[in-house]
Amino acid sequence: MNHLEQLISEWLEFKGYFVRNNVKVGPLKHGGHEGELDVVAYDPKTNRILHIEPSMDSHTWTKRETRFKKKFAAGTKYIFPQVFPSLDKNTKIEQWAVIMGSDSAHKTLGGGTVYTVPRIYEMIANDLKHKAEKEGWPKAIPEQYMLLRTMQHTLRWTVPR
Repeated sequence: MNHLEQLISEWLEFKGYFVRNNVKVGPLKHGGHEGELDVVAYDPKTNRILHIEPSMDSHTWTKRETRFKKKFAAGTKYIFPQVFPSLDKNTKIEQWAVIMGSDSAHKTLGGGTVYTVPRIYEMIANDLKHKAEKEGWPKAIPEQYMLLRTMQHTLRWTVPR
């Protein structure tokens, strides 16, 4: 798991999602699997499923489109039977392609919504700032969320309050 997958997983779990990482799906008869889902998360409060595929690649948009289309198709096919089999099959799955860069010309990729890494960092930082305002900074994020806790301390000590 790369740091981006880890950070996103910590953030979602901290927010109350049940998170699964690097789930191999679609076992093949000759061995191996049809695909791997990087981050799949379920929020029981909102009945929301997120399938997130973070990528640090620098491939062309054409190659990215092919890769993400395959990943999101595997998610659509296998999330209910393999990842969350007890959930209602009509639960909507939101798919996010998290990519490097700041290209705003591409809103979707492989059928998923594009979020840039800077946008994800901003979303996480805003959640942490909101929590700080609501509950106060002395409340440290639990230590099992190492990357999220690092962001919390960085925001506390480097960003004017």
